[in-house]
This record gives sequence, structure tokens and C-alpha cells, in this order.
Amino acid sequence: MPPDATDTKRRILSAARAEFAQFGLAGARVDRIADEGRVNKRSIYVHFGPKGDLFDLVVATALTEMAEEVPFTAEDLPAYAGALFDYLVAHPEILRLTSWANLERAEASADEIEAYAPKVAALTEFFGDSAVDVLALMLGQVTAWQYASSALRAHSKDDEWTTKRLQQHREILMISVRALVGTTSTVNHAY
Repeated sequence: MPPDATDTKRRILSAARAEFAQFGLAGARVDRIADEGRVNKRSIYVHFGPKGDLFDLVVATALTEMAEEVPFTAEDLPAYAGALFDYLVAHPEILRLTSWANLERAEASADEIEAYAPKVAALTEFFGDSAVDVLALMLGQVTAWQYASSALRAHSKDDEWTTKRLQQHREILMISVRALVGTTSTVNHAY
């Protein structure tokens, strides 16, 4: 019987996640993943195939983990936005991975597209044809602090990553999402 490769795969995926988050697909090096994962390069290709396939798996896995940790609540988008913000602050590599995926992949993977399907379907019940727009705007609001330029964040009276400052931003985020949801509901009923 061949040896159990579970630990080897776990080490590779952990090393790949850190490497891809820092350098993206183009800048990542399989040699560094192998060194960090304490495996040889051949093991990476045997278990996961080419670097691009490993990248796609790492991104999909990160998004799946996030979806499991932060359940989507279409009926309470402000609470979902706050929980998602908290998760992304605790796991900044997720935004880096998805940013790299957006920059380096012209097309979304089938897994990425499928991940949004239940969210869009749930929001369609509340917002009709505006569901995709509502989700895009809400996600933009959730990630606005992380994507704001450091020059803008420097104007904050508090250190930009203190608990107090992040809590203040989170409260404003939830107010903003409440306003988005209220405005969108009104717009949909006008049609």
C-alpha cells in the first residue's frame, strides 16, 4: 500500500497559499513552495499538476473556507457584510489571492462562478434583476478599507489597523450596506 500523502498535500497547499498570496501566479515559484512545504518539486506536480492548476485550487479552497466560516445571509446583508469584513481582516491573504486571480486570469474558473450562484439566487428573491449589482456593491463596500490607498488611510486619526479603527469602519460599513439595501428595494419597486 502506498504511503498516506495527506500531510504532504497539506504542507504543499499551505506553502502554495502563502506563496501565491505574496507573489501571485506569475511571480510564485514552485521551488519556494517545495522548500517551504518540505517536499520535492516532483511531489507538487504529482499531487496537483501544473502551477496554474495549483493556483486555481488554492483560490477556490480559500473561497470555500471563507463561505463556510461566514455563511451568506441574504435576509440580513449588513450583518453578513460585518462578518465578512471581520473575516477578511483576520485573513488578509484571501483578498490578495482574489486580487491576483482577477489580475492574472482573464476568465473566472467554473468553481469561482459557481460559488456566486447561490448568493445571486438568494438575493434575486429580494432584489430581482438588481441582485448582481447589490452583491457587487456590497462586496465593494466590505473591501473598501483594504483596497483604499495607504495615502488615504494615513488620514485616519487612529492607526489604520487598530481594533478601535477597524470597529469604527465596520460600523460605518454596516450603515452603508443598510442604506444600499433600502435604496435598492425602493428602486426595484419603482420598475
